[in-house]
Amino acid sequence: MNIIARKALIEYGNRHADAKGQLDAWYHEAAKAGWRGPQDIKERYPSASFLHDNVVVFNIKGNKYRLVVKVGYAAGVVFVKWFGTHAEYGRKEF
Repeated sequence: MNIIARKALIEYGNRHADAKGQLDAWYHEAAKAGWRGPQDIKERYPSASFLHDNVVVFNIKGNKYRLVVKVGYAAGVVFVKWFGTHAEYGRKEF
């Protein structure tokens, strides 16, 4: 998958050092993945949540953080939309 907004992931990792390693691991796994639909993501990330319009929420660091992306399955693209704490996520709308 082509990950759009890698810079955002780096910035998130710099702001939340305890999540940096897991964000890096997610990036490298997602970049190598060939997700063709939600079932492909669910196989590797069973706790991922799927919202409208191909938006996917990944739990990072034992659900302390949430990573929100939009997946373009046919194009092989993942756009990083947002990253933050579980509490911050509760106040967002996607």
